[in-house]
Amino acid sequence: MDDNNLPQRLAAEVLGTAILVFVGVGAVPATLMTNGAAPFTMADLGVISFAFAAAVVATVYALGPISGNHINPAVTVGLAAAGKFPWSRVPAYLAAQLCGALLGAVAILGVLGSKASDVGLGVAAYGPGVGNVQAFTAEFVGTFILVLTVFGATHRKAAAGFAGLAIGLVVFAVIIPVAPATGASVNPARTVGPMLVQQFAGGHVQFSQLPVYLLAELSAGVLAGFTFLALSRSTDERVVLPAAVRAGEG
Repeated sequence: MDDNNLPQRLAAEVLGTAILVFVGVGAVPATLMTNGAAPFTMADLGVISFAFAAAVVATVYALGPISGNHINPAVTVGLAAAGKFPWSRVPAYLAAQLCGALLGAVAILGVLGSKASDVGLGVAAYGPGVGNVQAFTAEFVGTFILVLTVFGATHRKAAAGFAGLAIGLVVFAVIIPVAPATGASVNPARTVGPMLVQQFAGGHVQFSQLPVYLLAELSAGVLAGFTFLALSRSTDERVVLPAAVRAGEG
């Protein structure tokens, strides 16, 4: 793992984020297209949540040994703020994650066609009657829980080998209560990538909502990192991602 160079790590972040967006975000238009005129149900939300969780579990184990499989700028910034990832590599990781999100969203169009754009491409957006304060709260809480779990599941005292499963399960769990408010993006790359591709495809996008998503998600990532440090600090504190932070250090 330590012999992986930066280009390899960035390529893994591009690929991991692309898989997350294609599988997770792509499950949204796939569900809507399959349902047709049928109403969206809790079962549909469960299927979409499971798609996101499965993508996270798969990429953690497949790509974690290479890049740490952050695949989420909130995780990367949270780790950096907590001193567990070098700030010098943050811009490159964020750029790789955004590129991956764009590729994943383009892949959705390539597989599902223009109908995917017609039903919204899975772009994160406020639910009916949701305002900025509620949306910020939803994305902040969801992202905070996710990033805190990443820190805890990958701590040196955590059960070895279960980080991917724990992180995937918390993604599944968080989406259930947060999705009705904001679509449960909890990931700045997942927020931005599909928005840009949907705009390019001629679909309607609420870019005015984007600052709320980004501010909530990134600030939650930072606070989650600080919170876990405060709770876990010891004389020999060290956090390790599923091969995660070690892949970003050195």
